[in-house]
Amino acid sequence: MSSVIESQEHKALRTAVAALGQKYGREYLARVARAGGHPDELWADAAQLGYLGVNLPEEYGGGGGGITELSIVLEELGAAGCPLLMMVVSPAICGTVIARFGTEAQKRAWLPGLADGSRTMAFGITEPDAGSNSHRITTTARRDGDDWILTGRKVFISGVDIADATLIVGRTEDARSGRLKPCLFIVPRDAPGFSRTVIDMELQAAEKQFELVLDEVRLPAEALVGDEDAGLLQLFAGLNPERIMTAAFAIGMGRYALAKAVDYAKTRQVWKDPIGAHQAIAHPLAAAHVELELAGLMMRKAALLYDSGDDMGAGEAANMAKYAAGEACVRAVDQSVHTLGGNGLTREYGLASLITASRVARIAPVSREMILNFISHQTLGLPKSY
Repeated sequence: MSSVIESQEHKALRTAVAALGQKYGREYLARVARAGGHPDELWADAAQLGYLGVNLPEEYGGGGGGITELSIVLEELGAAGCPLLMMVVSPAICGTVIARFGTEAQKRAWLPGLADGSRTMAFGITEPDAGSNSHRITTTARRDGDDWILTGRKVFISGVDIADATLIVGRTEDARSGRLKPCLFIVPRDAPGFSRTVIDMELQAAEKQFELVLDEVRLPAEALVGDEDAGLLQLFAGLNPERIMTAAFAIGMGRYALAKAVDYAKTRQVWKDPIGAHQAIAHPLAAAHVELELAGLMMRKAALLYDSGDDMGAGEAANMAKYAAGEACVRAVDQSVHTLGGNGLTREYGLASLITASRVARIAPVSREMILNFISHQTLGLPKSY
């Protein structure tokens, strides 16, 4: 890969993170998930090496980089078979929002811990009845003196059980227009009235999914992140990194599966040559590699735009990257399983569980259909149907 596409520093970061990933690998993550635990050892090692906070400001203990560097970390851990899903949430979404919009007290309270891995934060936007329509969010925040009172529900929120707090997207009433506008609040895990229920997922992962209930949760004024009138800007400041990091998650998973299949195709022999010599095996694997590489280029473009401060350009590119990576990941995993045949469905080879896991990037944090809506309207200028 040309240095025009990726700098020597970024290549060195990839190499270093890949070495950490190889130390743990997929079997480690699968073992932790089966035991109902969390990848604490890998999280601690990644934190100690400065990888978790590589995107956060140096003055608060971070690496001073951006989403570009953080996406490299997640992609390489994924390519080694041990991606850390909470990286998408804690440093990428919550860390970015607090770094950009938080008060000085919020930055001091949260960013050093998010950077060194000692604290984690979850992110709560999705609701049972709102889906991808953020305008239908019903979690509301009302003033009570200097405090805020939050009431509502959230669903499919990752890692709430291990997070010190959850960054909740609620809506407050605009005093001038009377309309509801989005705002973000830091809700501590043990806040009275804040309860969680684990969702029974078919997908086996270390990070559990939760439904949250906020029943008259009282928060101090300083729980509000940033300016009350900048809610939408703050929200999208977190959602673009989320899409870029989801792309990194998907590309890493696709690379992991493809590497397994290529290794198998080089050594598996049924007739006189390894099966990889047959174009019916080789060509689909080559096509999967091309698609992953193309998705990676779009992801790097999105990260570059975001890190340069171009939020509008990053929004378009981040959506495209997430779409392309999700599709490439699913196809790479499917083709890898087919390459191994019956072995692709065994626990020994560790690919079968990726059939379900690979769909995550197609569905979350926003469906591919909603991304195509975004591109249709924002990029192509086509009329809306909703």
